[in-house]
Amino acid sequence: MAHKSPIEWTESTWNPVTGCTKISEGCKNCYAEKLALRLKAMGQANYKDGFKLTLQPKMLELPLSWKKPQTIFVNSMSDLFHKDVPLDYIQKVFNVMAKADWHNFQVLTKRSELLKQFNKELNWQSHIWMGVSVENEKVIHRIDDLRETDAHIKFLSIEPLLGSLPKLDLTGIDWVIVGGESGPKARPMKEEWVLEIKDQCEEQNVPFFFKQWGGVRKHKTGRTLLNRTWDNMPKKARIAYA
Repeated sequence: MAHKSPIEWTESTWNPVTGCTKISEGCKNCYAEKLALRLKAMGQANYKDGFKLTLQPKMLELPLSWKKPQTIFVNSMSDLFHKDVPLDYIQKVFNVMAKADWHNFQVLTKRSELLKQFNKELNWQSHIWMGVSVENEKVIHRIDDLRETDAHIKFLSIEPLLGSLPKLDLTGIDWVIVGGESGPKARPMKEEWVLEIKDQCEEQNVPFFFKQWGGVRKHKTGRTLLNRTWDNMPKKARIAYA
């Protein structure tokens, strides 16, 4: 059975790696760290070391057993391009994704330098989407690194949005997700920042997806912007998003 996800822009999650370390401001209140510690306390075997980076080879072929086509977020609990994940293991993950070609796979990283470095060593297929996280202007270079890859669908996860991004170059970018931080220590997100990104997406003809306002009680703040939801998906997606 697939691991169904409450994340609005995907359907399921698959974690061939668990655990991570913090590298930028977007990591400060990491939801995955809190969840990993909770799973450890519950006795989940894959999280016996909590949030310590751990390869999970027994999980590698899991998507091959999911026969219903779906959109899968890869490593929701880690970063596939963490410096401690060997290239040959990343290649194994990509080869499984290549075999499971009835799914869409969404890979997301903050380590865009390693992504760019390993690009030519990876088995890129049209159903493998590649994204980078961009929380503020300090990490805007991640977009340039992503642009240099051979991924067929390139996307940005601008979450948590921590500041204004007025000069986004979306050349070669196929999709933009925006969302606010959630949880008890959530940092605020201004509506003007979101509208600024939405307008740039429209000007540059890039699909815009608004995930959430976030905050301490994200279910109360919801995900409507200008009195509607924004659920646009990449135009080049090979199979329909359900």
